[in-house]
Amino acid sequence: MAGWEAYTQTRSPEMREKLLLQYLPLVRRVAGRMVGSLPRSIRLDDLISAGVMGLLSSLDNFDPTLGIKFETFAMNRIRGAMVDSLRELDWVPRSVRQKARLLERTIEELTQKLMRVPEDAEIAEHLNISLDEYLHMLDEVNVTVLLSLDDTFPTPSGEGTTLGEVTTDSSEPSHQERVEEKELRELLVSNLKILPEQEKLVVALYYYEELTFKEIGDVLRLTESRVSQIHSKAVLQLRAAVRREVTC
Repeated sequence: MAGWEAYTQTRSPEMREKLLLQYLPLVRRVAGRMVGSLPRSIRLDDLISAGVMGLLSSLDNFDPTLGIKFETFAMNRIRGAMVDSLRELDWVPRSVRQKARLLERTIEELTQKLMRVPEDAEIAEHLNISLDEYLHMLDEVNVTVLLSLDDTFPTPSGEGTTLGEVTTDSSEPSHQERVEEKELRELLVSNLKILPEQEKLVVALYYYEELTFKEIGDVLRLTESRVSQIHSKAVLQLRAAVRREVTC
């Protein structure tokens, strides 16, 4: 932390460059996890370039007196910069976004009706499609779901927050923002608890242990594609539940 104290006092370009090089592996780690779930047309170098901008923003805005780790502070900014760069490309077809919204609404409707998380076969039957067609839809929407943690949900103050911001502690929230993020985090955790065990485990391994889909598949003895499908369904379920409760 001594290096941070020196940098915050002097804002030395030399110290800034030293810190940038020190934390550059963090950018590569985030980019490596993200690119594995994106189309091959998305280049790792492009994600890293965007992530470096997020890292630079983090270096300029981090306050070591807040008592949080820089890695925690920087992670959302780095990932957010990468997501912004992806959205600027606008490469996700509208039809895929529509399918994601359809699945989210269907999962929420069946959850309310059945009073539990619906099984894959029940969702497919409700949509009047085969199980294979439904699983293919989950594969298709996975990219949209991966970016969906950065979609904004309204809060009582009207400012809005995101699921991504509440899965980890972040920057310098005001007291009101801190209360709202705490409530949304508790809501997210409570809905995580009702997910089926396999879905809960995939979410935990992906977002908290930071494993890739392939690594999760190796752990659970599932294909990478099946892990992707489980992840998509779990996040759609969480999004539907949180959207319903924060907009009531």
